Amino acid sequence: MTKHLIYFSQSAQLFEGPIFDSKHQLLYFVSILDGLVYCYNPNTKEILSIKLDSPTSNVYVVSKKVVLVASKNGFYEVDFNNLKSSFKFQISIEDNVRYNDGIEDAVGRYIIGTMGYPEVIDGIGNVYSYYNGESKVIIESTTISNGLAFSDDNKTLYFIDTPTKKVAKYNYNIETGNVEFVDYVIEFNGDGSPDGMCIDKKGMLWIAEWGGACVSQWNPSTGKKINEITLPYTNVTSCCFDNKSNLYITTAKNDDDNSFENGSGLFYIEINQDI
Repeated sequence: MTKHLIYFSQSAQLFEGPIFDSKHQLLYFVSILDGLVYCYNPNTKEILSIKLDSPTSNVYVVSKKVVLVASKNGFYEVDFNNLKSSFKFQISIEDNVRYNDGIEDAVGRYIIGTMGYPEVIDGIGNVYSYYNGESKVIIESTTISNGLAFSDDNKTLYFIDTPTKKVAKYNYNIETGNVEFVDYVIEFNGDGSPDGMCIDKKGMLWIAEWGGACVSQWNPSTGKKINEITLPYTNVTSCCFDNKSNLYITTAKNDDDNSFENGSGLFYIEINQDI
């Protein structure tokens, strides 16, 4: 296993939301509190960024170097071909919340959670589904809506509300976009709290641990931890796979660490195994 630090910012507080566009070989991620969205080309090593006017949280791939970005003030189409952005739509959310993690389902619904902003407020968040100009709440009364992942057959949605320190399993109806809670399938008992996550080809969940300095691999069928990848930063925020089944991982600044090196980073982990 080989670890590479791809990009680092001492000033950034919160790198998040990596997503890999396998078709065009591009990696996107955000710096939430800076309102920045990044596009990284692993072949040329070029990194581009565009700044929006409010905290950014999640990226959905549209086409080559074009993405839809969720920001507190709405969803914007961001075009890295010309470094321009344009407002597309907004979901009706409270003034004291912002968007956090999101995912696109197999038919194109944009699913995204909210959380209190600038202060975290218990139970103020929801998970929304947006499709064809209409939105609906599919999970209610969350606190810090984070990781979302679909099973390969699209029948299961895994979801993390970070303060619960658990991963919830929902039945997902791909026809209607509705969910039904099944059970909590994973529970964290250590220092780390579950943040962003992704799922591999074998259905195992890879979960970034805020406060745990690692990404851990879990079997949602048994609730057992399989493996972990340690990082040199305490707050690990999210992860995603590229087309080679290697991991991109984002980290955030640790407010308890005043060292010069403390900041936010983007890592690439060559796992060197068939997952």
